[in-house]
Amino acid sequence: MLSGKVWRVRIHVNAADEWHGKPVHLEILRYLQKQGCARGTILHGVAGFTEAAGVVTTSLVEARGKRPLVIEFIDSRDAVERVRPHLREIVGNRLITFENLELSPLRDESPPPETRV
Repeated sequence: MLSGKVWRVRIHVNAADEWHGKPVHLEILRYLQKQGCARGTILHGVAGFTEAAGVVTTSLVEARGKRPLVIEFIDSRDAVERVRPHLREIVGNRLITFENLELSPLRDESPPPETRV
């Protein structure tokens, strides 16, 4: 179980990006899980911009298949360094950020008890 110092990695891609003919965001998530990384998620953006493009909102982006997505995962520094080269290979010149964080201790992940209203 993770606790203490961890790294958070964010990988910025478009929904239309592919890796070997498959959606890159799902392939990255599967890769991270296979590598034993602790936690990961994919966030859908409602708007975004880059140096080369103006602000684009989701409704315009979806029509062109460029809806912004952020794949985010946390793990130890060693685990991040182990997967980092392959992630760079997968996403090419897409933005990847790394943050050093202090993780609050996690509680038991069992589902909460049912409550009756």
